[in-house]
Amino acid sequence: MTAGTSSAAEVGAWLVAAHRVTALTGAGISTDSGIPDFRGPNGVWTRDPEAARLFTLDTYVADPDVRRRAWLTRRDHPAWAAQPNAGHRALVDLELAGRLHTIVTQNIDGLHQRAGNDPERVIEVHGTVFEVVCLTCDDRTPMKDVLHRVAAGEDDPACLICGGILKSATISFGQSLDPATLRRAVSSVAESDVLLTIGTSLQVHPVAGLVDIALGAGATVVVVNAEPTPYDDEAHAVLREPIGVVLPALADVVLGRV
Repeated sequence: MTAGTSSAAEVGAWLVAAHRVTALTGAGISTDSGIPDFRGPNGVWTRDPEAARLFTLDTYVADPDVRRRAWLTRRDHPAWAAQPNAGHRALVDLELAGRLHTIVTQNIDGLHQRAGNDPERVIEVHGTVFEVVCLTCDDRTPMKDVLHRVAAGEDDPACLICGGILKSATISFGQSLDPATLRRAVSSVAESDVLLTIGTSLQVHPVAGLVDIALGAGATVVVVNAEPTPYDDEAHAVLREPIGVVLPALADVVLGRV
């Protein structure tokens, strides 16, 4: 299949006609909020390849220095001050208009919920930076509580219940996705007739495989991303314009503002 359209007006018409729309969002939707992506020209790993060590489970568990650096990175994460942008707000408009059923997000920044999307409709497949989990006993605590301990001088805080290693409640390389969360994502995509992939490179599996599930179920797939993805040739539409332009344009069509 070759993508047959790059018109926001036509894609917007598909959303109007759809019974169930799912959005799959990646880091690209949050860059306008000041949160860098990972693989883009100014991405975290592009600028500092060593930073990937902080996101690798085996390295994190084995190396206290990596954990200490990771805690400083969490303390300084831009998500604490970030605000939703036009792309996030457009998805809220689509939900309120009854056109967006679910958001499956690879992001850990909570900006969809902060923008006003129903938290029950947001599936965070890669977890959240706002919680901490113990790798031994699975106890969960708010990130802000552990960061208070870091500020007080604990550079590698341990679990207060069992003494185990703590990490953010996010999915690292080498760590499996939560099975129940992944099942929810798969079910939502499989039941959709339109899948909007937004700001994601579609290179990280198993999440990228959700596109295969959508295509196999006969859904219309739209790629909204500045850079090429492995699924561009299979998508029904590829929109290259900035996300903060494309999504409001789609919302305008759906809401009859154009």
